[in-house]
Amino acid sequence: MNLFIFLLSFAETIKYTVEIFNISILIFAVFIMASYIILAVISITFLREYLWANNFTDYNVLLSSEFAPSLSLIAPAYNEGKTIEENIQSLLTLNYSNYEVIIVNDGSKDNSMEIMIRSYQLEIDADFKFARHLETKEIKGIYKSKNPAFKKLIVVDKFNGGKSDALNVGINISNNPYIVCIDVDCIIEKDALLKMAKPFMENNKGRVIAAGGVIRIANSCKVSNGKLIEVNVPESFLPRTQVIEYLRAFLLGRMAWAKLDGLLLISGAFGMFDKQIAIQAGGYDHNTVGEDMELVMRMRRYMIEARQKYSVAFVPDPLCWTEAPESFSILGKQRSRWTRGTMESLWVHRIMCFNPKYKLIGMLSFPYWLIFEYLAPLIEFFGLIITLLFFAFGFINLKFFCLLLLFVYSFAVMISTLALLTEEYTYHQYPRIKDYFKLLFVAVIEPFYFHPFVVYCAVKGNLEKIKGVKSWGEMTRGGFTKK
Repeated sequence: MNLFIFLLSFAETIKYTVEIFNISILIFAVFIMASYIILAVISITFLREYLWANNFTDYNVLLSSEFAPSLSLIAPAYNEGKTIEENIQSLLTLNYSNYEVIIVNDGSKDNSMEIMIRSYQLEIDADFKFARHLETKEIKGIYKSKNPAFKKLIVVDKFNGGKSDALNVGINISNNPYIVCIDVDCIIEKDALLKMAKPFMENNKGRVIAAGGVIRIANSCKVSNGKLIEVNVPESFLPRTQVIEYLRAFLLGRMAWAKLDGLLLISGAFGMFDKQIAIQAGGYDHNTVGEDMELVMRMRRYMIEARQKYSVAFVPDPLCWTEAPESFSILGKQRSRWTRGTMESLWVHRIMCFNPKYKLIGMLSFPYWLIFEYLAPLIEFFGLIITLLFFAFGFINLKFFCLLLLFVYSFAVMISTLALLTEEYTYHQYPRIKDYFKLLFVAVIEPFYFHPFVVYCAVKGNLEKIKGVKSWGEMTRGGFTKK
């Protein structure tokens, strides 16, 4: 009799546990979906305001303006021999009046340095003077070109220390008050610096300490002399999927956080910073692989603690085109590194979480990143395992389970479609109708193969962090299509 009561009680406990689990998963999914919708509405509103306000802006006027800031472009390079020549060419021909280009060769093992010396007629400048604001690895040599056509170019050869160390070297070497940190494999739009500099010149919300722009995928696009001349949808399926992912992230996500003044991340591929504040905040952290997010969080924290009025700007124009991973192996390294970088940044600045002292950053942005960006993949992974176990033992209502999957899948496709429609309505980078349907097809099948892999990479990133993995992971480039 006691055994029967025990079994009955146990069965009731399991029943209530399953019900609580189902309700919890549903509530969590609804919260995520609601946040995506709210951010999308804010982003689209902000985008319409931006396009209207800048519709009649003549950016060429900024070229002759005395208020146009002087810029130093810093591009770390590690084993970029396949694309380094055209990448530098792209940077040297940007439509801006006062800037320098600093390429930091971070101990490359390929022929990057030889290509730069040969292509740009470099020689060591033994008299180059600079201030060591930030501690870095030793510099082997600083090169300048013998050709006056490349007078803007400075190449620094240094021992390998990672991307953060290379960026700090660039900050030390730079001569101008504003730095633009970019990935050397990127192709920058000709007027990108003009558009990025505009928020710093307007300066109507306190001191602008940083600005970011939209990053697009350049795979299968045609490049000539370092200039993007034809935009194409990637031929390979994996980078094509990343086009959708980037559209969602930038057009429906980061613009909203910028509008709310809660943006925590400026992509390392292309971002502009106030050099003085970056140095005072300590520069890039050598102990993290998520240096882009960590610096923005630290600069924001520095300004709040110093009680200084500031803002972080975002430019929704497609300013920068980058080569996306074309294999799951390279993509996996990138995404697990992103997870480790997020973990490190959130941990270092954990004091801000739900801390009213840090205003919207502490009460909204930080908790959002913690719960919906970092924890969400882990919750999804372990939730799936528990669901499969419950299903194996017959505890899951099959009808409820299928409806929940259909609900989540439909929402994922809807958000991707909304991102595509927003792109079509605004910048229309893919004018051919067949390109739109190629991307739409990817949006339909992405939840079945790409999203599970990203979740797997997030779990892997957590395991790597627990094991103490600190490596960056080599990102093999295929090079741009030349015309």
